[in-house]
Amino acid sequence: MQETPEVIVVGAGLAGLVAACELLDRGRRVTILEQEPRASLGGQAFWSLGGLFMVDTPEQRRMRIRDSAELALSDWLGSAGFDRAEDAWPRRWAEAYLAFAAGEMRAWLHGLGMRWFPVVGWAERGGGLAHGHGNSVPRFHVTWGTGPGVLAPFVSRICAAEAEGRLRLRFRHRVTALCGGPAGITGVEGEILAEDAAGRGMESTRAVAGRFEIAAGAVIVASGGIGGNAALVRQNWPVERLGPPPESMVCGVPAHVDGLMIGHAERAGARVINNDRMWHYTEGIRNWDPIWPNHGIRILPGPSSMWFDADGNRLPAPCLPGFDSLGTLAHLCRSGQPHSWFVTTQAIAKKEFALSGSEQNPDLTGKDIALLLRSRLGRAAAPPLEAFKRHGEDFVVARGLEELVAGMNRIGAQPIKADHLRAQIEARDRELANPFAKDVQITALRGARAYLGDRLMRTARPHRILDPKAGPLIAVRLHVLTRKTLGGIETDLTGQALGADGRPIPGLFACGEAAGFGGGGYHGYNALEGTFLGGCLFSGRAAGRAA
Repeated sequence: MQETPEVIVVGAGLAGLVAACELLDRGRRVTILEQEPRASLGGQAFWSLGGLFMVDTPEQRRMRIRDSAELALSDWLGSAGFDRAEDAWPRRWAEAYLAFAAGEMRAWLHGLGMRWFPVVGWAERGGGLAHGHGNSVPRFHVTWGTGPGVLAPFVSRICAAEAEGRLRLRFRHRVTALCGGPAGITGVEGEILAEDAAGRGMESTRAVAGRFEIAAGAVIVASGGIGGNAALVRQNWPVERLGPPPESMVCGVPAHVDGLMIGHAERAGARVINNDRMWHYTEGIRNWDPIWPNHGIRILPGPSSMWFDADGNRLPAPCLPGFDSLGTLAHLCRSGQPHSWFVTTQAIAKKEFALSGSEQNPDLTGKDIALLLRSRLGRAAAPPLEAFKRHGEDFVVARGLEELVAGMNRIGAQPIKADHLRAQIEARDRELANPFAKDVQITALRGARAYLGDRLMRTARPHRILDPKAGPLIAVRLHVLTRKTLGGIETDLTGQALGADGRPIPGLFACGEAAGFGGGGYHGYNALEGTFLGGCLFSGRAAGRAA
């Protein structure tokens, strides 16, 4: 293989690997540069649940879900809220992705060997209005094998091409600048970091062992977002829209997700847009067995747990579990809440608490049907959840409410009165006996159980929170969990980066989270879930076919 590549891909995450595979199919000479050790090949996608946003699939139809491209577009636009001049390309990317998700996406991925769990998840159910944010129907397709299952076909092809000498993988190569400028990008330069035996996702040394410069006809920036860089998250935080960020947050991505490459591209002339749009969760818990610094895990809740702020006040609709992530984030931040609480029962947690991440779902990740049946449908909760109950610093488990509140006050930032909490729980419990009910969460719970998938896998049989037979009681202290960048490098539909004048920059492309998953932010203000991996696949494919 020649020393000089035709195309350099910066970043060995999902988007970069997809782009590289497309380049290889075109016979291009490719070098992938990655600042982390080989152990982290695949990037953030490895740690994901493997959820993909697809439309009108066989999996949906088997679950009696009627979906369409038109409904998906309505949901997307209601969620995105595009309202800026610079949303022109993001909106085109959104429309193109939806055509892909309702068209060839599933067949393409199925042909690569991917398969999906038969129960389609109903994520991000929305803010309560038909024309607003949220999924009208379940669309979250969990890949059999989770994140590693999504990566597998691309990692296999990349490693085979490396072995055959058709591609170079250069780990510990951190790009610090793009060579050239708005008139054209001609290569990259950067630092060779010292070798490090750090395992996947672990923080690695930034000691510099040398420098490099590589020329190429094109560069694809696929370096990820800013979720692991607390300083950049706070710098870009939209205080006027979400309120001030909490003093303490946990981190949902490894430390190497630092967002620095986006700045390097901007200094080379690329236009970065919508950097105030981001996606963080309010259901974060500290990992009792962390892999990266400040490691947080997200609870993916079903609809039954009660949600309270740090003072013990129940959150208002649509701040319900699984409904409106950004709306809930804004409510908590504007009111200055340092954290919030789930109050629930063992019966609810067993059925409804899923933990984000491939490592927290060994049944799905390992494609182990027997373990899946025991974990999801057995009498005990899944082992990873039971481990958090035993070891997690954010969990309180008690036989009675007074004991539960004492535990909450022991670890919480603000004191809660047991009588105040009891009054709200008893009011909710009374509504279960009312066939009409004015409690919107009870109405939502009944609506969820009308969907076969939720009834089977994601909702507990309705019961009183204070029913001793459903116990013990569980309280979970919830932190804001940093996760995704929704803005990024502006691109056209081929993935070519645009300059400040709106013209394509010769030789520069971007994809994945660095490009806001397409165009500089194809989500707009809100995500519908399954669209992060989906955007990496779609934008990586586009860039690889054009560069």
